[in-house]
Amino acid sequence: RIDACKGFMEYFDKHSEQVSQDITGQMGKPLTQARGEILGLKERTVAMMDLAPSALGEIVLGPTTNNQDTTNFHRAMVREPVGVVLTLAPWNFPLLTAVNSIVPAVLAGNAVVVNHGFRAPLIADHFAKAFAHAGVPRDLVQAQHCSYEVLHEAIRLGRYDFVSFTGSVPGGRAVNESVGLCKKFIGCTLELGGNDGAYVAEDANVDSAAATVVDGGLYNGGQSCCGIERAFVHESVYDEFMASAIEEVRSVYARVGDPLDEGTNMGPLAQPSALPHLARLIADAEAKGAHVVIGGGQTDQSGPRLFQPTLLAGCDRSMEVMVEESFGPLIAIQKVSSMEEAVEGINASKYGLTSTIFTNDRAKAAKFADQVDVGTVFMNRADYLDPYLAWQGRKDTGKGLSLSQFGFHAFTHLKNHHFKQVKP
Repeated sequence: RIDACKGFMEYFDKHSEQVSQDITGQMGKPLTQARGEILGLKERTVAMMDLAPSALGEIVLGPTTNNQDTTNFHRAMVREPVGVVLTLAPWNFPLLTAVNSIVPAVLAGNAVVVNHGFRAPLIADHFAKAFAHAGVPRDLVQAQHCSYEVLHEAIRLGRYDFVSFTGSVPGGRAVNESVGLCKKFIGCTLELGGNDGAYVAEDANVDSAAATVVDGGLYNGGQSCCGIERAFVHESVYDEFMASAIEEVRSVYARVGDPLDEGTNMGPLAQPSALPHLARLIADAEAKGAHVVIGGGQTDQSGPRLFQPTLLAGCDRSMEVMVEESFGPLIAIQKVSSMEEAVEGINASKYGLTSTIFTNDRAKAAKFADQVDVGTVFMNRADYLDPYLAWQGRKDTGKGLSLSQFGFHAFTHLKNHHFKQVKP
């Protein structure tokens, strides 16, 4: 199965430009960023291949301390595949979100059905073609294209043995409900929304923090579950941070437009509902005292769904933007007087995927990590999945996890071997 995953990566090497064009053509990501997804897919695949032998290996129990007879007994735990895994992947990072479940499921011995919905269906086809290229049995990994109604009926009828879903909270609730109504007992993992917050401490490298916050919030048009949507900045460095962040937006995200243009930094937003949603969040914040320092609306350029990269200052917890997922190129910024105030603001959100602290004090970062209710805490970086770490969140961000040595567990059943040797 490891060899099959090597062949899988070979397909994406050979067809990298076509895959990148398909990503951009379907959801509007700049072509340069679409190419980057292929690199990320390979990084995660290599990591899961590296982890698979130990994560899936037999666990043999040795001598115990409770006077059990270990001489005549063999006790071990082995992992067996669950069967058919359904991967429901979103459009925002169609390669990266799907590979998190597809590769470990295959390495664990499962068949996989891939469904990317109506926004990126061609990517599901590429996953099926990649494993066919690798020489696996026919339809071991196959693409599925169907309506939501048919999809949920198939889940309820027990056509799958496990469901891995990445998407919105309403979508996750619907999947969880269908799994609960399934005619057989099956499991699911749900990676849902994010409203990630960052804290810029008084001892931070301000220019580095501003660059990371801007990139973490605006990359891929802000359409990232773990993108920075809120920044809590210590009052002693607030003005310096704002000046640096504004300059970063102007210099790095200056070109919004055609995603096929190699010079474009941000393309159109994928969902038609994104623009009115962002406009509503900004209007609510402005009505409560916030102000736009850069951006704030649709661009003057021709083309559908182009929204300016936006920094919104003077924010507080009374504003929807500070507790609701924006999922667009909008960063809300609040001045705070302490880490405790920042932590309180970060935890006010109903989501808990990641959080970031910018500081040069590791002890301070550890204290911050103990207090924020999220799955991953970064120090001086953001918006990155290390495939050797478990990817998971808290609260409405969902349940279960992916990646790391623990990412295989969802796709396997444990079986015990309890053997006694007797004399013939």
